[in-house]
Formats: sequence, C-alpha cells, structure tokens
Amino acid sequence: MTDPQARKAPGAFRTIGEVSAELGIAQHVLRFWETRFRQLRPVQRAGNRRYYRPEDVALVARIDQLLNQDGLTIKGAQQVLARDGKGEAAPAATPPMQAVPAGRLPPATRTALETIRTLLADGLAQAH
Repeated sequence: MTDPQARKAPGAFRTIGEVSAELGIAQHVLRFWETRFRQLRPVQRAGNRRYYRPEDVALVARIDQLLNQDGLTIKGAQQVLARDGKGEAAPAATPPMQAVPAGRLPPATRTALETIRTLLADGLAQAH
C-alpha cells in the first residue's frame, strides 16, 4: 500500500491530519498555534476543514523549531516571526552601518557604548 501523501504534488494543499503526521505535531496544537500566531492562517473550507498551503507547512515547521528546539516562549517566537516577516526565511540583509566619528556621538550614547564595551571586555576576561 502506498502512502497517499506521497502521491500529492509538492505544491498541493495538506489537511491538518497530513501536516500533523508529517511534522509530528498534534492537531490540537496546530489549532492552538493558529490562535497565537497571526501569520498562521490555513485556508478553511466548508465545515471548518483546514487546508495548509506549502508556506503554511513551512511556517508550522518554523514555529515548532522556535518553540520546541530553540526553547523560546510563545511570546518570544511571536517576536522572532514579527521581526522576520512571516518567519519563512531570514530577514533581508540590512545595509552596513556607517561609522560615526566619536566626536559626533551624543554624550549619553558615547557613555552607554563605553559601558557596554567595558561589560563585554570584563565578561570575556572572566570566560578565559
């Protein structure tokens, strides 16, 4: 007997049962995550049957990684996904920062940066 999922095209929608089996995440957990992660919105048809698009499956896998492998809380995972856009891929590279001459920094910023530098240097010295 062949696996019914093996016959589906890679871009085909998946039922909640198929996603649950594929990723090893209980169906009730998937439904709970829909209430906590606004990015996770599978298509719902008659009778509230859920159909997950390939990008939904990728997002579920990302949420699972953040919560169960990286050990983040739901709030922490929400922040990562918000920062990353939909959480499907790493955010686009930001342009490199331009150096600011030390004399042009506001005094409070300079003091804060010097404090951070000292704390980092002390932490590295203690680690070795």
